[in-house]
Amino acid sequence: MLSIVIPLLNEEQSLRSLFTAIDDVLRPEGIEHEIIFVDDGSTDGSWSAIQTLVNRFAYVKGIRFRRNFGKAAALAAGFDAARGETVITMDADLQDDPKEIPRFLQKMKEGFDVVSGWKRVRHDPWHKTIPSAVFNRMVSSITGVRLHDHNCGFKAYRREIFDEVKLYGEMHRFIPVLAAARGWKVTEIEVEHHARTHGVSKYGLSRLPKGFLDLLTIYFLTSFSQRPLHLIGSAGLVAFLLGGIGLAALSIFWVTSRVWGDDPLHLHSTAIFYFCITAILLGAQFLVAGLLAELITSIARLSRSPGSISDTAGFDRDNEFNATEVTH
Repeated sequence: MLSIVIPLLNEEQSLRSLFTAIDDVLRPEGIEHEIIFVDDGSTDGSWSAIQTLVNRFAYVKGIRFRRNFGKAAALAAGFDAARGETVITMDADLQDDPKEIPRFLQKMKEGFDVVSGWKRVRHDPWHKTIPSAVFNRMVSSITGVRLHDHNCGFKAYRREIFDEVKLYGEMHRFIPVLAAARGWKVTEIEVEHHARTHGVSKYGLSRLPKGFLDLLTIYFLTSFSQRPLHLIGSAGLVAFLLGGIGLAALSIFWVTSRVWGDDPLHLHSTAIFYFCITAILLGAQFLVAGLLAELITSIARLSRSPGSISDTAGFDRDNEFNATEVTH
């Protein structure tokens, strides 16, 4: 069984064509599949189009959010509903070509757990491609997961991955990173990319600062989630030492000025004195925060039952959004 999860927002004009294209590829191959459309709060006729497909085809499912909760929440809902051993994710704007799906499946048969698409030739405006290229280099260098296109929504996963990797916020683009951190094998293949023919892009420059903050979160989760003191405490030690060395130097100058009869150094009148005091206070706070983080991590580890797997990034889906699922 293959599950295809398609999150969407205002893509009414593309849905029927996308469904037909997927069916034309998978039916001749004899691949048993289901298609799960997740309507992330569309305001056009997308849900009506999904209902039409659901009513006509037993292997089509629809999930509807009452308002827009973001792509990560839409994918999480789709993953929860998926029954297949392999899950394909793709966008609903017809820019991802369904004819690439068999190539994803073939790569999965080679022993990989995550296969990410790489749009080597992109048909997007420069204000999307240039920031995306910079972002991809940053993610690859910081996380060590070398992919050319972390942002590509065309990916294949083993279903078991989502028993360990939970999504929230805008973490969907980092699923390969989170999976690699847990030991799953990740690779990529080149995929054909088409120009958008219907609708408008849902992404703009506003996602750049959000993406950078999400990257910092992922770096922390994958590198320091089980040892937070190493990160927070290191910053605290550096600040504490710098402040201490500065105060020691100022004290020496003050003593020598007294001994040699020079004009006495008034510490409270120098800016460096306050910088040093601030550094010591910040250092102490960072150290305490790191110890508290270690304590919380330790308690969470002890509270888990033997053999269970830690979820470093999870959320309660039932409390996060309201959804309506249409199934046969």
